[in-house]
Parts: sequence; C-alpha cells; structure tokens
Amino acid sequence: QVQLVESGGGLVQPGGSLRLSCGASGSIFSIKVMGWHRQAPGKQRELVATIANSGATNYADSVKGRFTISRDDAKNTVYLQMNSLKPEDTAVYYCNVKSGAYYYRLDDYWGQGTQVTVSS
Repeated sequence: QVQLVESGGGLVQPGGSLRLSCGASGSIFSIKVMGWHRQAPGKQRELVATIANSGATNYADSVKGRFTISRDDAKNTVYLQMNSLKPEDTAVYYCNVKSGAYYYRLDDYWGQGTQVTVSS
C-alpha cells in the first residue's frame, strides 16, 4: 500500500525557517504531481505548493517568495523549504501525491500531516 510520511515540522519563531520532507513508499504508479497543503485551526485545507514531473511549480499567493518546493524523483521525496515564516503559516501541513497514467484521472494520496507552529 502507498504511504506518505512527512517530517520536519516543529516550533519556530517568526522570521525563522523550516524544511519539510515527505517520502513516498509502496506501489505508486506514474507520479505526476507532488505537493503540500495546509490546514489551520478552524479553516479549510488550502494548497500551498505543487511541483510537476516537468519541474513546473505553483505556489499560493500567500507563500510566494518565501517557500520553495522541490522533489527528488529517485527517492520519491518532495520537500518544502519555508523561509521568513509568519504566525499565519501555523497549520498542519500535508503531503500530497497525484499519480496515474492520465492527467484527467489521477489517484490522490495524502500523508498524515506534520504540525508547523510559528510563534514568539
């Protein structure tokens, strides 16, 4: 079975940095997109960043210029480098993988989430 495991979350002061990692294991066929979503208390889950096999990236407006997503296909791992963190970045961050033979019909996999808390 497919498993996604996040790591790297924790407590950091405003302006600090964290790097999240997510490793995928199991039988995943043709990974197309890897990314990160987050959910703050009382709010809906939102997309943070994605990266396609081509290397093309997309970011939420709120994190542009501060966060960088990258991937290592050989390791089936996606990273999220978070700089200049703000209290409003506090959330549970979830790894997401979309895979399948066709872009219009992809399987969706999620990690268990890792807590990021930005506070002084």
